[in-house]
Amino acid sequence: MTTRKRFIAVAGNMGAGKSELVQFLCRRYGLKPFYEPNETNPYLADFYADMPRWAFHSQIYFLTHKFRLHRELMLEPGAVVQDRTIYEDAEIFCENLHRSGMIVDRDYLMYRDLYDSVSAALSPPDLMIFLKCPVRTLKKRILQRGRKMEIDVPTAYLKGLNQLYEEWRARYSMSPVIELETDRLDYLTDLVDRLDLFKQIEKFIT
Repeated sequence: MTTRKRFIAVAGNMGAGKSELVQFLCRRYGLKPFYEPNETNPYLADFYADMPRWAFHSQIYFLTHKFRLHRELMLEPGAVVQDRTIYEDAEIFCENLHRSGMIVDRDYLMYRDLYDSVSAALSPPDLMIFLKCPVRTLKKRILQRGRKMEIDVPTAYLKGLNQLYEEWRARYSMSPVIELETDRLDYLTDLVDRLDLFKQIEKFIT
């Protein structure tokens, strides 16, 4: 449906519905998807089992692979959509781990210096879609999808991430933004919600 070179990013907490939205947009508009490299992160299971020990290692892995992924999508000639961005790695996850004391100041400052250098070399999205969802719904969805390493994630951890998403959204200015409250919006089956979503997105990609 679209041939213009466009980069749509989908941002949101775990369980907010990013993957479902990415799949939906790909079916609707023929976009090429780029997904977060969760399955290949050799530190992720260790991180969920012992966050202070493996937090920094896991974040460096994600930053490295997200940089590579972002460079790849920048070279695509058509429209692409990304499930979680490199910006979230720093502004949400690393920030949360630092505030909670799981990443010490020395490692955090080094990470931020690396992130600032990396992000300066990247083209920002043409559209950022922020997914908002309360923690009770996030917990329910995480249980339903049954990823073993996520099931025992503390509620306080999810609350902290949600707060950081709100803070980041308030200062984000790199591209136009669409906000979707995914616990109320049913764009997969509700025609009215779906048409409203189409109207908001299509001015950026068609």
